[in-house]
Amino acid sequence: MNHLKIIIILLTIHCALLTVRCSAQLEGKAWRDSLVKELPRQNQDSNKVDLLCELIEAFVGANPNEALKYGDQALELATKLALEGRVATAHNSMGSVCEQQGDFSKAMNHYKRGLEIFERQKKMAGVAAILCNIGLVYKAQSDNLKALEYFSKALKIDDEEGFKQFAASVTNNIGNIYSDLGDYSKALEYYLKAYEANVSMGSKRGIGIASNNLGCVYQSLKDYDKSLEYFIKALKLNQEIGDMRSVGFSWSNLGSIYTDMKEYATALPYFEMGQKISGEVGDKPALAYATMSIGQLYLAAARDTSSKPASRAGKINIMNELAPGTYQPIVYMPVGKAALLNAAVDHLERALALSKEINTPNTIRDCYADISKAYTLKGDYKKALDASGKMYAIKDSVFSRENKEEILKMSMKNEYDRQRLTDSLKVAEKEKISAINLQKQKSYTYLGIAGVLLLVGFSFFIVKERGKSETARKQSDGLLLNILPEEVAQELKSTGTTTAKHFDNVTVLFTDFVNFTQAGENMSPQNLIDELHNCFKAFDEITGKYNIEKIKTIGDAYLAVCGLPSPDPKHAENAVRAAKEITMFMEDRLGKMGVERTFQVRVGVHSGSVVAGIVGVKKFAYDIWGDTVNTAARMEQHGETGKINISQTTYELVKDKFTCEYRGEVEAKGKGVMKMYFVS
Repeated sequence: MNHLKIIIILLTIHCALLTVRCSAQLEGKAWRDSLVKELPRQNQDSNKVDLLCELIEAFVGANPNEALKYGDQALELATKLALEGRVATAHNSMGSVCEQQGDFSKAMNHYKRGLEIFERQKKMAGVAAILCNIGLVYKAQSDNLKALEYFSKALKIDDEEGFKQFAASVTNNIGNIYSDLGDYSKALEYYLKAYEANVSMGSKRGIGIASNNLGCVYQSLKDYDKSLEYFIKALKLNQEIGDMRSVGFSWSNLGSIYTDMKEYATALPYFEMGQKISGEVGDKPALAYATMSIGQLYLAAARDTSSKPASRAGKINIMNELAPGTYQPIVYMPVGKAALLNAAVDHLERALALSKEINTPNTIRDCYADISKAYTLKGDYKKALDASGKMYAIKDSVFSRENKEEILKMSMKNEYDRQRLTDSLKVAEKEKISAINLQKQKSYTYLGIAGVLLLVGFSFFIVKERGKSETARKQSDGLLLNILPEEVAQELKSTGTTTAKHFDNVTVLFTDFVNFTQAGENMSPQNLIDELHNCFKAFDEITGKYNIEKIKTIGDAYLAVCGLPSPDPKHAENAVRAAKEITMFMEDRLGKMGVERTFQVRVGVHSGSVVAGIVGVKKFAYDIWGDTVNTAARMEQHGETGKINISQTTYELVKDKFTCEYRGEVEAKGKGVMKMYFVS
């Protein structure tokens, strides 16, 4: 950028003749320096607020702490001058900085405050930009459903208002959704559209983002030459515009290519470069990714028995070209399996700590999974089992979201005939209401009414412009019912919320494996989890036969209830019959496999009342509460291996159906003395 251009731009700022500047003016160190020098010359007016907002954008990818400093100043001055539009702009920019630092809660707070102002002022460019940014926060937290909802809203506004630059950005983000769902051909289609749109507009930043995404897709397709081509293009553009946040990611992406090609020593300096830059700019998600990638590299090198893990690499031509003098031509790695595994665990645990700090569930899960693999190779099976258990606990916590993403994947399968997402479920509901009002105004015929009813039926899911096959609908229903009981699922789809309900007459069934810890010491982590899956799968089939609602698994425990959400006069009888089949199944399996390869079970049953429903708005799950649940757990804890222990209440309901053995009065923790019975 020459001096004449800088002077012209500075005069433009000083006179406030322009309200919007092209992104190229924000790029590069020279431009940042010129903005900083201009700041002291500004009066305490709207021009200074504009300059402060530009400084936030200028520093967000280079020095986030500086960006936050200018953001605080912009918010303070804009609020003092009652410049609402500029307050909203500052909130949007501050949200980007907080997102980069992994503080998603603060980022969301800034975005929503800015969005409220833009919506009130009907400034649609600002509304679309913040909607897209909110989608990016959800995307960073692996919530693709919410991300899609906000991307869809943003894209609709961009199309209606003709915001080509914003539309290209959202198109990129939609490609990311497809990539996460494993539909690489569709992801490639959207990335190429975004790439071409940015080329036509001459947006270097947009081209860089699209190039990076194209590199990721080609890497997934194992077309490493194409992937390297786009990653290098992205790195060069990001260096040119001074976007150091993206530069850090680009270096790490180059490292991932060489890791996939098993050129571990070549990959290492790329990851280290990405780690260094991401740390310098305070980009915690990128820093966690680079650190985890180094750990995964060491783990892969330790596991690779097909060839000797190299301790040195030759010249790194690309690195020498793009960052001359940064690294020496010879790169050293730990030598030997033990050293590689120690280095792997060290980096994975550092990445895990970072991921917990910024709350990225998928990265936390991946770190635990790889830590478990590393300890297994080290022969430390206790730590391997501990890490594996934590990994599956994280996996269980996001199970509902993953199932919903499967629904999303099927729903998206045949969409975008016009290369655009259809509206989200809430938008579809608004369209349904508009359609009904229009029908009333124009007195549609019965055929029109039938069409509206059809729209209502389809609005339970993500609306499709071209319809949806019955097979896909049934598959989506099946996945949704894996998360919630049928009645609750219907209520959630029709109203968007659910109401907790009280049930007076239910029977709770609680099982636990007696020798789980002992079995874990004799089995590999994978075999342990596989056996848990096989047993719980059988329990699911048994409870399903008796109209019993599975609630959840808690480690090696299994909780189910009969008599809700639909009343069942035989709730106690059916629960006991299911318990008998469960104990028979486990007894038979123990005889075939032995105590070292499977488990022994205890079952507790109690009847009474519970409250059932959904709590929270994120990662929700159907659950039950009440003293009945606690008592059923006490029945299991005070039972015996291979037996079904029932309470006095349940006994009174089933004594005419089953032979029971009175155990007498037993002291139960937290419950006092209770009468208990074994079902013979």
